[in-house]
Amino acid sequence: MKKIAVVGSINMDYVLNVPHMPQTGETLLTQKFEMLPGGKGANQACAAGKLEGSVTMLGAVGDDGAGAALCESLRSAGVDISRIRRVKEEATGSAFICVDPAGNNHIVVVQGANRAVDIGYLQENDDVLRDCDILVLQLEIPLETVVYAAKRAKELCKLVILDPAPARTDIPDDLYPCIDYLKPNEGEAALLAGVPAGDPAAAAAVLREKGVKNVLVTLGADGALLLDETGAIKKFPALTGLNVVDTTAAGDCFTAALACRLAAEDSADQAVCFSVKASGLSVTRAGAQPSLPTLQEVMDWKG
Repeated sequence: MKKIAVVGSINMDYVLNVPHMPQTGETLLTQKFEMLPGGKGANQACAAGKLEGSVTMLGAVGDDGAGAALCESLRSAGVDISRIRRVKEEATGSAFICVDPAGNNHIVVVQGANRAVDIGYLQENDDVLRDCDILVLQLEIPLETVVYAAKRAKELCKLVILDPAPARTDIPDDLYPCIDYLKPNEGEAALLAGVPAGDPAAAAAVLREKGVKNVLVTLGADGALLLDETGAIKKFPALTGLNVVDTTAAGDCFTAALACRLAAEDSADQAVCFSVKASGLSVTRAGAQPSLPTLQEVMDWKG
């Protein structure tokens, strides 16, 4: 199994189950509140660990109880947490998540200690980048750190996966050629490409023109679309008949599954098929990291 390094955010999720998404000026009452480990980077590292990947997490937490709990969640999933930065002057990052009865979510993130995942920190841990085979990135840490990490990984001839969430329009053009797999959802793909939503193939084509090798757009209940390095467009149907409980970490599970199967030297098509199945299983459970399946569960699942 090739080695995976995840550079990204580590957050405590504060999850509110709401009857519907709040409107401007509206106050909602809810009876259920949970604190659960999360953060896109940590979710992806945790998912990769549960899927039996060899994964090291690079990220930062505050010197507080939330940070300690988050590190323990990663450690228990089999993730190497020895390089996680502890920041005394910042609180651990937080995400406030509203989940409606259909499993849809709205998320607001307070970065906190995630801002300390800076270029200097990566330079101090350059051996992790040199030792890994696959680097996984997202956009909940400073953008300049993401750009530096991707460029450094390409200097080292590593495979780079970027999950461009939360999507932003100020991504520099020189980042795109460093990306082997760009994995946006449909809305993120349209925003990054500057095209109307509703045509993921067109968005993927624009992103490939920017220099990305493979563009993999997740489409929720419609599965996924891959525009690969040869220019071929392939569609992968979603699983049907799912009892959707919470979609919070579905995209993170997909990204991690992709990294794990590429690390196991599956083909791109095989890796995407596995990722569709793993993320499908994750939405049938509540929470971010608690929803993430093990490798055996994905292999055994007939849903």
